[in-house]
Amino acid sequence: MTELGPVAWPPVPIRTERLVLRESEARDRTAFVELFASPDVCTYLGGPRPRHELERAVPEVPGRRPGLFVVDLDGATIGTVLLDRRDAERPGHLLPDAGEAELGYMFLPGAWGHGYAGEACAAALGWFTGAVPGEPVVLCTQTANDRAMRLAAKLGFTEVERFEEFGAEQWFGVWSSRTPTSAR
Repeated sequence: MTELGPVAWPPVPIRTERLVLRESEARDRTAFVELFASPDVCTYLGGPRPRHELERAVPEVPGRRPGLFVVDLDGATIGTVLLDRRDAERPGHLLPDAGEAELGYMFLPGAWGHGYAGEACAAALGWFTGAVPGEPVVLCTQTANDRAMRLAAKLGFTEVERFEEFGAEQWFGVWSSRTPTSAR
């Protein structure tokens, strides 16, 4: 994220019923490599990166930047949730100057189908609402990504537009703190 605005980072870890959202630590490096090397995880994200490149490129403490939460289940890293500023050069914006907060997430395949992504994203959106009251959050995903489309709906994102990008139809939606977030 270029800037979250006047937000202290990192926040105190966020605890949900089953998960902890926290800042990245050195012990998360292996999970970051797995996430970006996984063909399943990266199907709609431009494809996996070669593991040997990731082993060289991923820093000792990966993903340590404002807006990135590591999702921890019983001491194991199962994914990440990111609140980032949407690049002004990309299509899909609410504001004329762009820079909206954008929600992104990645979870290891073993964590799929248990509601963890919804639980973690809802917690991150709740934190963001407290940190930056009234600011909307956007989400963009390929329409072919059925899981992401279902999660966007469960979280309360509403469609703004669809467009072509990266050779595929993209769905662009918005969430505001006035929208309920019950994703489990």
